[in-house]
Amino acid sequence: MASDGARKQFWKRSNSKLPGSLLKSTAKMPTTPVKAKRVSTFQEFESNTSDAWDAGEDDDELLAMAAESLNSEVVMETANRVLRNHSQRQGRPTLQEGGLQQKPRPEAEPPSPPSGDLRLVKSVSESHTSCPAEELRKLSWSGIPKPVRPMTWKLLSGYLPANVDRRPATLQRKQKEYFAFIEHYYDSRNDEVHQDTYRQIHIDIPRMSPEALILQPKVTEIFERILFIWAIRHPASGYVQGINDLVTPFFVVFICEYIEAEEVDTVDVSGVPAEVLRNIEADTYWCMSKLLDGIQDNYTFAQPGIQMKVKMLEELVSRIDEQVHRHLDQHEVRYLQFAFRWMNNLLMREVPLRCTIRLWDTYQSEPEGFSHFHLYVCAAFLVRWRKEILEEKDFQELLLFLQNLPTAHWDDEDISLLLAEAYRLKFAFADAPNHYKK
Repeated sequence: MASDGARKQFWKRSNSKLPGSLLKSTAKMPTTPVKAKRVSTFQEFESNTSDAWDAGEDDDELLAMAAESLNSEVVMETANRVLRNHSQRQGRPTLQEGGLQQKPRPEAEPPSPPSGDLRLVKSVSESHTSCPAEELRKLSWSGIPKPVRPMTWKLLSGYLPANVDRRPATLQRKQKEYFAFIEHYYDSRNDEVHQDTYRQIHIDIPRMSPEALILQPKVTEIFERILFIWAIRHPASGYVQGINDLVTPFFVVFICEYIEAEEVDTVDVSGVPAEVLRNIEADTYWCMSKLLDGIQDNYTFAQPGIQMKVKMLEELVSRIDEQVHRHLDQHEVRYLQFAFRWMNNLLMREVPLRCTIRLWDTYQSEPEGFSHFHLYVCAAFLVRWRKEILEEKDFQELLLFLQNLPTAHWDDEDISLLLAEAYRLKFAFADAPNHYKK
């Protein structure tokens, strides 16, 4: 069982400032016991190995408003609409606290598109319009249209400022800065001190998906440079397996701005000019760095962030679906055996790439999406398979199912339903721990 301090940390969201976090700094209870000397040393180390983000350069509207919580009415409206439309068309049971209950099916209605699509396209695509950060996040939560997704992701991640006039100069400066890192660090990949890191990256990249993308030599070289430079500039964690998967969504979204691809799994970069590829490589590095800044404790020694999130997931599932939790425990299936990968790879190995991209639309729109909201997504994801889980009566078959969930044919509707359920869980549980104690 988690300690009282850990439970308090879970139910009471922390607003403390993590590396790369956009939240205002407040006092925070440590997530794991740490000696005072160690904290001081890490803070001193952190100040000396900053990822080159100047303290005052992004004091624009985007970063100033990033700590504001997402309008709950907007998201709950979206969540309820998704659940209602899905249950009407599919006749599926909907998730309620304590299990699944079949609701009566009202008269079916045609699916409605995300209400913010047209406004989002207009806000992002007009060259002389700055979309306020809170408005941008609200419009993006339900999914971002493909034509404006590259620019929107750069804005939501904090890579680009909301001020339109500052964007070209920021892009040019950050791209130049990245390639200065390449020139300064990349030749050291064969040095004795770094060769193990580079070798592991070189081994891991061909194991990534989709194969049609990864097996292209240009893409392999780009990913190797991005991961090696990130590892060198973040010695607290270095390179850890799982980080490599987080490059793909950014790269694919940015490359699709320049090519026509019906499926993201079949992207071909052979016709993309070298200069464009260079810029995409730099943009991918910086956006991935901003993501990792908020979840870096997932990848430091012993991966304490993941260990704690898996424990939080176990506690949450025991409250929302005690029957599933007891079934897993009865058959000696430990959450760490299947959920470690969910946290380590942010579900990228569990759903198709097209679904990951849609998932990340919302993660980047949600405050602490990758570090906090992801927990509720994983809980909703597990309970989504409750029927199949309860039917399995054997440890081996149960674990095999959880490690190979049948999501190959999932689409945006499945992800929207998952996100809606996750938001309902967050809305119900995040700020009301006492009400749900056993």
